[in-house]
Amino acid sequence: MKKVELHVHLDGSVRPNTVSEILNLDLNYVKKNTVVESNCQDLSCYLTKFDLPIKAMQTKDNLKRIAKELAIDLKNDDVIYAEVRFAPEKHTLNGLSLDDVVLSVLDGLKSVSGIKTNVILCMMRGDDFDKNKQVIDVCKKYLYNGVVALDLAGDEKHFKTKDYKTLFEIAKKECIPFTIHAGEADNYKSVMDAISFGARRIGHGINIIENDDVINEVIKNKITLEVCPTSNVQTKIVKSYNDHPIKKLYEKGVLITINTDNNTVSNISLSKEYELLKKHFNFTKEDFYKFNKNAVNASFISSEEKEELLNELKCDYEKN
Repeated sequence: MKKVELHVHLDGSVRPNTVSEILNLDLNYVKKNTVVESNCQDLSCYLTKFDLPIKAMQTKDNLKRIAKELAIDLKNDDVIYAEVRFAPEKHTLNGLSLDDVVLSVLDGLKSVSGIKTNVILCMMRGDDFDKNKQVIDVCKKYLYNGVVALDLAGDEKHFKTKDYKTLFEIAKKECIPFTIHAGEADNYKSVMDAISFGARRIGHGINIIENDDVINEVIKNKITLEVCPTSNVQTKIVKSYNDHPIKKLYEKGVLITINTDNNTVSNISLSKEYELLKKHFNFTKEDFYKFNKNAVNASFISSEEKEELLNELKCDYEKN
C-alpha cells in the first residue's frame, strides 16, 4: 500500500550497519545502543539511543549518505512522500555550519528518485534561546527549497512547551509553518500550549485523551495528530499497544496520521506499524487510506502537490 509519513527523525532512523562502519564499532554493540530495549522506562531513556548515530552524523558525506539511505528505506516500504525531521545544531560538533548540515541532508534525500521528500528542522528543548533562534533563521533561508517547516523536539517532561512561546511568535511572524512535539511525555496542557502558539499539527498528542475539552478543541480547529504508536509503547507513554488511545481518538473524529517516529530506534517500519494497528484495533484498508489522506492534507506542501499525492493514493487504493 502506498503511504505517507509525516513524523520520522533522521537521526533515529540510521542503519546500524552504517553507524558501525563510520565509527568502526562492533555491529552488535551498535545495535544494542541504537535500538530500544523492552526495559526502557521512559522518553529520557529512549533518547539515549540517538547518541551513537549523532556521532556518526558530523560530516557532509556522512549526512548525505545517511539521508540517502533513509530515502531508499522509505521508498522500499512504499512511502511516496515523507517529511524527514532533524535538529541541525546536533551535527555541528566538528565544525559544520547549519547551512552545511541542511544542504548535505537535502542532497542525500533528493538523490533518490521515486519518492518525494522534504525536511522539517527541529529546535531542541533544553537548548538556549540563541541556538534555537539560529534554527529559525536557517529554516527561513531554505523555506520551500527542501525545508518546509519548523519543529520543537526533545524532553517534553522536563522542558515545558509553554516556555518556548517567544520562539514560535518569531516563526509565526516570519510565516514559517510549524509542528510541535506535545502531549507525549507531558499532559494535554502541553498540546493546548502548542495550539495557542498556532500549531496546526501536533507530534504525538495522544495525551489529549485525558481531557474531552481539549479533544473538542483539536477537532474544532482541525488539528492533525502525528501518531507514532510503537514509539509510545516503548517510551511507556501507554502501558501496552492495546491501551493506546488511537482508536478512541479516531472514532471521536480527531484527524489521525500514522508514523514510525524512528525506524531504527523503534525497530519499526510504516508497513509493520500498519500490521500492528490492524492486529490490535482491526483497522481496515479504508481506515489506512483515510490516515494517508489526512497526512497529505496536513503536509507542508502546495495544494498542487497535495492533489498529485491524493490522486496517487486514490489510484493505488482502487487498484488494490
